[in-house]
Amino acid sequence: MKKNILIIDDSKPIRYLLETIVSKYYNVVTASDGFEAMYWLSQGNKPDIIISDLQMPNIDGWDLIRNLTSSGIYGDIPIIVLSGSYSEDMKGKCEEFGVAAFLVKPFNPTRLMDAIRQALATKDDNALIKQFTPKNS
Repeated sequence: MKKNILIIDDSKPIRYLLETIVSKYYNVVTASDGFEAMYWLSQGNKPDIIISDLQMPNIDGWDLIRNLTSSGIYGDIPIIVLSGSYSEDMKGKCEEFGVAAFLVKPFNPTRLMDAIRQALATKDDNALIKQFTPKNS
């Protein structure tokens, strides 16, 4: 069964490009900003991974990441940041929030797919560890 990926970017061409690349291997849902993504999530949807831009209207990527990583419901969803800008501070902040990967636009599709596979493998490994760890340890 295909895993589900939520792609969040305010640029329609970027959303279309990402959906075209990623939908060959995964089910894709797109949102134009963090508000639309949070609404979709509030409807009981839970993707296996999230790919998000940082600079968006309404709820930006930082607020979205902060809300998701501090949530008991969504905190285990790997997040890949795909941003149009880069700084060491941004990268450090992503590491602080536990972001699975930080990629800069224009991005290499092969690198993106590698980041997705790695984030999903890590998530699956963590789920197995959690499943087989005794509750009293």
